[in-house]
Amino acid sequence: MADIFELFKKIAQKPALESGAPEVLVVGLGNPGQEYAFTRHNAGFLALDAFAEKHGVELKQLKFKALTAPLTVNGKRVLLMKPQTYMNASGEAVREAADFYKIPPERIIVISDDVAQEPGRMRIRRSGSDGGQKGLRSIIEHLGSEAFPRIRIGVGAKPHPEYEMADWVLSRIPEADLKKLSPIFACVAEAIPLLAAGRVDDAMSRFNGVKFDGSEPN
Repeated sequence: MADIFELFKKIAQKPALESGAPEVLVVGLGNPGQEYAFTRHNAGFLALDAFAEKHGVELKQLKFKALTAPLTVNGKRVLLMKPQTYMNASGEAVREAADFYKIPPERIIVISDDVAQEPGRMRIRRSGSDGGQKGLRSIIEHLGSEAFPRIRIGVGAKPHPEYEMADWVLSRIPEADLKKLSPIFACVAEAIPLLAAGRVDDAMSRFNGVKFDGSEPN
């Protein structure tokens, strides 16, 4: 009888997410491997790790070709994902999870780097093209849809036209830019619950246009 009571106790202590399937996917884009950890292309990974740390979870379960962690955010069951397929094939992981849980594109939140914005800025969009970001391109191709919300984190443009884009996005983020990204990651953490609740316009109104210079917001 004691064993039965102990079993009930363990069940009661399980995270709320286990009582049902995820309703929302939150996907950070990047490349696996320590050599890429602090490169511009890994801004999505870094932001998602910061969000996970804030909520006391760690993305360590390998599932759907991604490191994942379940989480409940304001009553919404969420699956955090860091695809391990490398950036250009990110859509494979997203499609597998979306198909398995029957999650439509509008409930898939993607966080990526953006060379069109300077460090210290972010932009939220309800949908749209990939803008040259190959992880977003892969997701669009695999989902067959552009209609998923995305958070794009500024990492700065390449210094001159002849500079190879691949070399730029795979280069390490300078310390000065990391100081500007840190408060942006905090904004991302605040935006995710709004997007998960479907409040895309609220998130855009609040965070589009925000700018940090490394110390205080303008």
